[in-house]
Amino acid sequence: MERKKFLQSLIGTSALLTVPGSKYVEDAYALPEVIRDTNRSVTGSMIGYSDEPIEKVNVGIIGLGNRGSVLLEMFQWLVENDRAEIVALCDVQPKKVEAASSKLANWQTAKPTFYSDKPDDWKKLAQQDNVDLLLICTPWNMHTPMALFGMRNGKHVASEVPIGYSLEDLWNLVETAEETRRHCIMIENCCYNEEELFVLNMINNGVFGDITHTEGAYLHDLRDLMLSDTYYYDYWRLKEHVSRDGNFYTTHGLGPISFYLNIGRGDTFSHLTSMSSREMSLSEAAKDSTAPYKDFKCGDMNTTLIKTELGKTIMLQFDVHTGRPYSRINKVCGTKAVHDGYPSRLYIDDKKTELGHRWLPQELYDEYRQNYMHPIIKKLKTISQGFRQGHGGMDFVMIYRLITALNLGLPLDINVYDSAMWAAVTPMSELSVASKSVSLPFPDFTGGTWKTHDQLEINRVFKDA
Repeated sequence: MERKKFLQSLIGTSALLTVPGSKYVEDAYALPEVIRDTNRSVTGSMIGYSDEPIEKVNVGIIGLGNRGSVLLEMFQWLVENDRAEIVALCDVQPKKVEAASSKLANWQTAKPTFYSDKPDDWKKLAQQDNVDLLLICTPWNMHTPMALFGMRNGKHVASEVPIGYSLEDLWNLVETAEETRRHCIMIENCCYNEEELFVLNMINNGVFGDITHTEGAYLHDLRDLMLSDTYYYDYWRLKEHVSRDGNFYTTHGLGPISFYLNIGRGDTFSHLTSMSSREMSLSEAAKDSTAPYKDFKCGDMNTTLIKTELGKTIMLQFDVHTGRPYSRINKVCGTKAVHDGYPSRLYIDDKKTELGHRWLPQELYDEYRQNYMHPIIKKLKTISQGFRQGHGGMDFVMIYRLITALNLGLPLDINVYDSAMWAAVTPMSELSVASKSVSLPFPDFTGGTWKTHDQLEINRVFKDA
């Protein structure tokens, strides 16, 4: 029964109700068939979807802690240029709403509506008539219910990562987006980082030739923050590590890689396998902390391998326990070039350079960096001076692209299918880890549309003022 509850939490109760439960409780190698049983009749109709232009996007923000307070600041240029207005703010802690209101008053004269009296006040915000876009920056377990409720109340939705916990969550999000014709995206800021866009532009221009392999990661020592009694409200992030084991934070590495490989746009994920190391570092740090949790199931390092339908491979890693310098790896291997991140290095397989097996020297690397700077970065460097950038600039680029696409009535860079695919790696990694790294087939959230859609929306440069 414990295994059945575990499967239900990751796959969804409805999928297990249609099959003999004992078969899947006892036999891990029956899991691929369970994954296939989750498939729904989706159409892919939100790929390339354009809604009516919104001259000024009215935004409601739910969650004003660490992430919400930063993203609020990314709206300053957009508010001052009449592209957006913050019309509602919500948090379970009134002091967070007060701090956000005080910050917002520095650049917006109109006062938003505040919600902080009751835990479910976010529903009132989502039902507020003049909200066009719901921005969700809450703890992870609230993302799916808030996104579903927002769409059902006529709102476009942009959620922080991850957008869903289970495969059933993700299917429900896709179905609801298609039914309501509302944008529903997971906002992944690393897709907009200057290095990742530089690599993407080189790929677009043939520098790498044919890509064969990529690697991405979220390697970030979060022990002090997770064990803090103030940084994550009620230790919500630490609690995730107590009873779960897998890759909980897939998209910083996988989002950019998906763009590199045209996932959902001519290729898609075929299958994955995942394993975790033993857990040591977080529990050791917890011994000397005041945190109420001391033992953790999540291994220090999770490694997930994904293969695409066209035969490309992805290695994805997750480790927030180990003391180390930060890295997202950002490796791309092609027939003509290789890139490694942290620090960013480039190898060109060109015998004319006589470099042998060496990375490009700094002066040649700098030439590539300048020549292949992504057009989005070139444009936004000229308009964002003097404004808070967030995470080295990528937060501003992300919010600017989201709001401007809504202003112009254009498809968003990231769609609901991208969001579901990227987030699905988490529950699937947990299933694989718990089943001795069994290989699992990847659900097709696009309804087969990945075979015909070939537009990578992030390559557009908006023709706006």
